[in-house]
Order: sequence, then structure tokens, then C-alpha cells
Amino acid sequence: QVQLVESGGGLVQPGGSLILSCAASGFTLDDYAIGWFRQAPGKEREGVSCISSRGRSTAYADSVKGRFTISRDNAKKMVYLQMNSLKPEDTAVYYCAAERLSTIPPMCNMIRDWMDYWGKGALVTVSS
Repeated sequence: QVQLVESGGGLVQPGGSLILSCAASGFTLDDYAIGWFRQAPGKEREGVSCISSRGRSTAYADSVKGRFTISRDNAKKMVYLQMNSLKPEDTAVYYCAAERLSTIPPMCNMIRDWMDYWGKGALVTVSS
């Protein structure tokens, strides 16, 4: 059974940090690029960051570049999103998603419709 389970969400003050984790099971993580997406109330789900199947390529939305860092540990079947200098506008439900994509050169996408599997999300609230 394929599963992606996010954890690490919560309430944090502006300027604070959080680490989101995504635990993968039921499929071979090495063959999949992973994306982090978020959806704020009343807004469409948007791509935040992605990482290629072996971790050699990453990409970030302009809104989080320099503040968020994506990483993965395929041996542990985990993907992480380190979020620093959080702003109220980062408040959203954060989802991890997997796309079967293992290419040379390595690449990843933040295109919602291309994802094969989704987690159920973790709420991040940035507020004082």
C-alpha cells in the first residue's frame, strides 16, 4: 500500500523555523522525485520545492528561495523540508507528493498534475 505521511507541522511565530518530514512506504522511493506543495485557505495548491530521485537536483518557488531547504534520505525513506524565517503568508497545509521520475540529468517538477502519489498534508500556522 502506497503511503506518504507528513509530520512536523504546527504553530510557529514569525521568524521561526520548522522541519516537515515525509515518510514514504509501499513503493521504491529511489525511482521517484518528491515535491512539497502547499495550499492556503481559499487558494490553489502551489509547488514549494522539489528534489530529484537521488537528491542531486533541487528547485524552489521564488517565494521560499533562500529560506526553505529540501533534502531526502532514501535509505530511511524520508524527505524533509527545513523552513526558516517563516512568514505569516507561509501559513498553509503542506503536502508531499511523489512523481515517478528518475532521469539523467537529474530533475524534478513542481507540477501538481504530474504527481503520482500524495500525502494527506500537515498544517503549518505562522502567527504571533
